[in-house]
Amino acid sequence: MGNPKGIKRDFTALEKRRLKAAKLFEQRLSKAEVARRLRASNQSAARWHRLWQKGGLAALKHLGRVGRPARLRSLDRVHLQARLQCGAQKTLGYATDLWTLPRVSQLIFKDFGHRYSTSQVSRLLRALGWSCQKPTRRALERDEEKIRHWKHYRWPAIKKKPVAKGEPSSL
Repeated sequence: MGNPKGIKRDFTALEKRRLKAAKLFEQRLSKAEVARRLRASNQSAARWHRLWQKGGLAALKHLGRVGRPARLRSLDRVHLQARLQCGAQKTLGYATDLWTLPRVSQLIFKDFGHRYSTSQVSRLLRALGWSCQKPTRRALERDEEKIRHWKHYRWPAIKKKPVAKGEPSSL
């Protein structure tokens, strides 16, 4: 049911089709004949006829956005983005500033009272322009000065050096 993945519905073309159906209904054509001429199903033609009888052409116009309305309004999204910018430590008191999907879901519930699954949070964050990031893994005990010293002094001393070319080969 619906369109194949990646193909979006053309709502203006669908609206034109419904308006053509209304003109055919005005000519007193049967629902089956309208369906045949517009290459639509009989059920669609019957639905269009019912809408046309109740509300005329206005009832067949496209009503705007389809699907379930978003739970977060645009102002809520701006507020959420500002809270995300502050970081997880400051916003929710976590030990790290790393935002995970469950943490963002918890923030949305705490601030707006809406429960979002992690997949919904992922789609919402992508829509807000956020991308998935992996933190660099580093040991807490890491000592940058000792690492720098080792790379500069110790590593060159133990690194393998090429054999001098003056000696003949055993082969």
